[in-house]
Amino acid sequence: MVTVSLIISTYNWPAALDLCLKSVLLQSKLPDEVVIADDGSGKETKELIKKYQEIFPVPLTHVWHPDEGFQLAKIRNRAFAAATGEYLIQIDGDLILHNHFVKDHYTFKRKNCFVTASRVLLSPVTTKGLIDNNSIEIKKYSSGDRNFFNGIRFPAPILKQIVGRTYKTSMKNKYYVKGCNMAFWKKDLIKVNGYNETFTGWGREDSELAIRLMNANIHKRFLKLGGICYHLFHREASREMESRNTDMMEEASKKKFVFSPKGMNQYLLDY
Repeated sequence: MVTVSLIISTYNWPAALDLCLKSVLLQSKLPDEVVIADDGSGKETKELIKKYQEIFPVPLTHVWHPDEGFQLAKIRNRAFAAATGEYLIQIDGDLILHNHFVKDHYTFKRKNCFVTASRVLLSPVTTKGLIDNNSIEIKKYSSGDRNFFNGIRFPAPILKQIVGRTYKTSMKNKYYVKGCNMAFWKKDLIKVNGYNETFTGWGREDSELAIRLMNANIHKRFLKLGGICYHLFHREASREMESRNTDMMEEASKKKFVFSPKGMNQYLLDY
């Protein structure tokens, strides 16, 4: 049996993380551990995680660093290093997971591949209803949600396998990924040294990682009709660094980079 770590990134939104962790508890297949990648949240998030650590059926680890601005690449690398699983499923803490989310990712995994998947975008109205009532009953509060087809699940694995080989594979979408819903073999992340921590601020760090994985002959597969998650509405992060990050992403593609010069190897001996 392959061991699985669920990596959840978060930053100062404990109400959303609360719903996310509720949905993890209802998984038909639990991960072997959960690792919270916390980009500098305050006391309220720490207390929430402590509460869940007392009731969680699998180990729940809180990996934290001080708040020094948007450093998602860095905290994910720390969480990757801390994870004990062979297979790492990466999500954001503002997602509510379908109850077969982990199971779908587990059955879809393949050696020498990494995976990306989709999300349903919840509206402000739906999000408010869920947050105000501390509920993960999406149908009860749903109104005006987007990307409805991303919420369709097909139980049999065969169709997922067929779609996974062809979906988003054109040149236009070659490096298309959703960082909030991805999965990797830990050994493959070590091979490319995880995220490039030169990326700060919002944008492109996920695609740059995908580029380096593909440059290392690790193939992208798209999990469709499974691995479903629901994204709580929030205002978008600042796009101030997007142009710079896009330039670095394009450089990784042009120069066929594989190994990040500043990545997860800094933390492997810490855990």
